[in-house]
Amino acid sequence: MGRLAVYKYFSFLYLLATFAVSGFTFYGLFGGNVNPAGNAARAMLVYVMPALIAVNVLLLPYWLIRRRWHWAAIPVVTLLCCLPYCRTIYQFGNPEESKEAAQLSGIKVATYNVAMFGHETTGFIAQDILAEMKRQKVEVLCMQEYADQSGDRDNADSYKEYFPYMAKGRSDMVVYSRFPIRGSKNIEFDQTNNSGMWADIDAHGKQFRIFNVHLETTSLNRTLGKAAKLEAQGFKVEGNRVLSAVYGNYTRGMVVRAAQAEEVAQEIAKSTLPVVVCGDFNDVPYSYTYNTMLGPLVDGFKECGHGFMYTYRGGKKMFRIDYIFHSEQITGVDYYKYELTYSDHFPVFMKFQL
Repeated sequence: MGRLAVYKYFSFLYLLATFAVSGFTFYGLFGGNVNPAGNAARAMLVYVMPALIAVNVLLLPYWLIRRRWHWAAIPVVTLLCCLPYCRTIYQFGNPEESKEAAQLSGIKVATYNVAMFGHETTGFIAQDILAEMKRQKVEVLCMQEYADQSGDRDNADSYKEYFPYMAKGRSDMVVYSRFPIRGSKNIEFDQTNNSGMWADIDAHGKQFRIFNVHLETTSLNRTLGKAAKLEAQGFKVEGNRVLSAVYGNYTRGMVVRAAQAEEVAQEIAKSTLPVVVCGDFNDVPYSYTYNTMLGPLVDGFKECGHGFMYTYRGGKKMFRIDYIFHSEQITGVDYYKYELTYSDHFPVFMKFQL
């Protein structure tokens, strides 16, 4: 095979790769529009969107160097179509704007999956989180995986000095507020320990409904942990069985979260008050869960966030799975996370004006 033939062969492979990667990227962009029940493979492409975007970026210089403008247009168009997705995880902006926003009037809310305060027995974590909420001047706090008893303290008692109002959801859900709570409701999901709730907050005579949601997890860490323990005990854990278990957990989690998100979206649509939706969705931007929960609402990070947004401590700090959305009647002023180390999640904060 001559040099020219080899050159043409590799060019053909690059062209195939360009078409394939572009196609998978578009499937990932629109995969969140279909319910994962029966469409799991397509829905899962959204989880590898950052990798697909990176490959598009790597393919582009090859066609530019060769001056094949018509083929270079494929990754260029693909990357341009990915810009709305990129805005859900990265926003240009100056962190100094947060300092300016802190001086503006508004209501500050926070959402935090506290992981049962680490099951520690002294009550220190719960009290330190409360101290941080005071420092951040949070006025409404939504907690998931909450435990009322922490060490020898009842958190409802110790928190009420700063948050005099409280609404408890099912088992591990709570909303603390410095404003009066006029009503609340639990949203219970079938055959799962996860749940949601809402509470009507009266802030200086203006009311809004805040949703606190904890959707189904994938149990990925638990699956990998079991596999590691079995291998440590001398059992042979075949790679395909582990992959099968991981894939099974992900697909099951996606389907369950989809149904839960639809149920919460129906509750959101019933509200006659402006809404703020907080919580641990256990899913990434552009997924079916994200799109269903967002609906006609505004993603607070896209509106007034800055920098790279990740909320999960695992996975090399690459995943955004905790969110704050709001109605169009509400104007976002500031949106950020704070890297507390008491949980596998980071708390997310948002200031807004009614």
